Amino acid sequence: MRMLLAGNWKMNGVRASLAEIRALGRALADEPTTAHVLVCPPATLIAEAVKAAEGTAVSIGGQDCHGQASGPFTGDISAEMLRDAGATSVILGHSERRQFHGETSAIVAAKTKAARRAALHPIVCVGETEGERASGRAIDVVTRQLENSVDADTECEGLAIAYEPVWAIGTGKTPSLDDIAQMHEAVKAALQKRFRGAAGTVKVLYGGSVKPDNAAPILALPNVDGALIGGASLKAADFLAIIRAAPKR
Repeated sequence: MRMLLAGNWKMNGVRASLAEIRALGRALADEPTTAHVLVCPPATLIAEAVKAAEGTAVSIGGQDCHGQASGPFTGDISAEMLRDAGATSVILGHSERRQFHGETSAIVAAKTKAARRAALHPIVCVGETEGERASGRAIDVVTRQLENSVDADTECEGLAIAYEPVWAIGTGKTPSLDDIAQMHEAVKAALQKRFRGAAGTVKVLYGGSVKPDNAAPILALPNVDGALIGGASLKAADFLAIIRAAPKR
């Protein structure tokens, strides 16, 4: 399965930051990768980012979408708007959205359906808190989030699940390699149970303080099909180092 390396810029980036996308595109022209490289900038930059990435191996995605195609939802953006701006994918249910915006798994499921309606590839995020892991409930929490965030009739082609332990995001902490492998195995099993044969097309990404110095051993683990990368995706040089660390598939 081809790896997916997705950069989540979060609430970072202005037009000058597009130079990083151009630099990444130039570097990948000189040093091609077998991985699918995706950058998800703020919505204000998507259309210009698509232009900056034109003709390169870099795709552009969004960081969130509304469940409805249009309507009186001030400040929101629909999946159709993202598609119209040139996005090909969208991150949904990130723990920061769940924590700071009160998003439930039911809301995430509606957004996942909206992404499919607009022909976007959804990257659906799931993950446990430090307390949930300490109490031994990590796998139960994550598999329940998965079941409630992705309807059983969801088209699997192009779908990705990003496992991101909440306590590791932006903290510099990462689970042990054994813990990551165990969780990815559990997610794969949950996908198989839910989607049967079609589950084989779903990528399972790891997210949570992925950096150039820890990317290689994480990406080499079984059942890890890529990464959702935060701060290290903001600079082309750092993102490129992670891309170089990915196994060739």
